[in-house]
Amino acid sequence: MKNIVIIGASGHGSVILDCIEREGKYNVLGFIDSFKKKGIKQNGYEILGSEHDLPYLIEMYDIVGGIVAIGDNWTRKRVVDKVSKIAPHLNFITAIHPHAIIGKDVYVGKGTVIMPGAIVNSNAQIRDFCIVNTNSSLGHDGFMHDFSSFACGVSTGGGLFLGEFSAVSAGAVIREHIRVMEHTVIGAGSLVVKDVPDHVVAYGSPARIVRKRETGESYLSGYRPKITDIARLVSA
Repeated sequence: MKNIVIIGASGHGSVILDCIEREGKYNVLGFIDSFKKKGIKQNGYEILGSEHDLPYLIEMYDIVGGIVAIGDNWTRKRVVDKVSKIAPHLNFITAIHPHAIIGKDVYVGKGTVIMPGAIVNSNAQIRDFCIVNTNSSLGHDGFMHDFSSFACGVSTGGGLFLGEFSAVSAGAVIREHIRVMEHTVIGAGSLVVKDVPDHVVAYGSPARIVRKRETGESYLSGYRPKITDIARLVSA
């Protein structure tokens, strides 16, 4: 099997590790992480170094690919860009858990992760670097743009359009033929029955816009990175 690394040794990285191991297509050599000490272990795998160590590691261990295990959509984009500059020939792989159900004529882009219990129905398109989390479902003919995500238990009707960098939080339900535009967050447990514009936060049943949202604003519960940490993470 071809050697790969997981970039990001968080809890999300551990779930992606499980997807890759169960899929059985790649050999995981270890994790790449800028905030954890080199040599310590996560789920039995070693932290091999930071992103800046990738050129050496690729040559030394014949690494052909990697996957970015960052839950926040905007931060995942910044890390993908950083890795692409440091190691331009590294391929970004896709991970699909064997207990996910993928329908007929579904497209899944590079760097995307589909978790256990997820359902992607026929003719749907999931573009690059997306997350379809545990027990979530994308209805037929749905479209997820690059760097968008479903949290656990999301359910959508057919014909969804989810814009770039937008996130649907845990347990939300979206009616058929809805458009959620870019950089928008749908709150947990919401019921979305009409289109939602870009750069807003919307939640409730039915979901209503509660405020504007800035590009790159964090949204994950408990995820509050310091500005200095973000600068260090994405600096070249």
